[in-house]
Amino acid sequence: MSMNVGPASEDGEEQLNNTINTTPLVDVMLVLLIIFLITIPVVTQSIKLDLPKERNLPTQTKPENIVIAVNRDGEVYWGMERMPDIEALVSRLKVESVKEPQPEVHIRGDSDVRYESVGRVVVACQRAGIFKVGFITEPPAGIATRLN
Repeated sequence: MSMNVGPASEDGEEQLNNTINTTPLVDVMLVLLIIFLITIPVVTQSIKLDLPKERNLPTQTKPENIVIAVNRDGEVYWGMERMPDIEALVSRLKVESVKEPQPEVHIRGDSDVRYESVGRVVVACQRAGIFKVGFITEPPAGIATRLN
């Protein structure tokens, strides 16, 4: 079986067809499109959760609140007093945890501090029996200018 791709030239040679055959390209693209349409719903499946909404609440500074700061080197400060170790922090927090009403602990962590250092403070609060622990952050620059 043979096929004629164009008129034969005078000297008997066939002319070359210089156009691109796009049929195989279209076939491949359609197969890829079908594959993507089938696999996208599988990839986007996730567990249904009710994620917390972002809130920017101003800090209510009360005298009974405990402010604990963690600097970039992981050093822990109770107000302006440096804590020598986590055990000293836990023992001091245990004294505060028995007060009625129980004070809140506000943790101020440096933006360059390791999560491990802040995590140790949270665990110390848990060991001491503190129920309310919050993290102090600065609002984005755009929000502060809009509020003024």
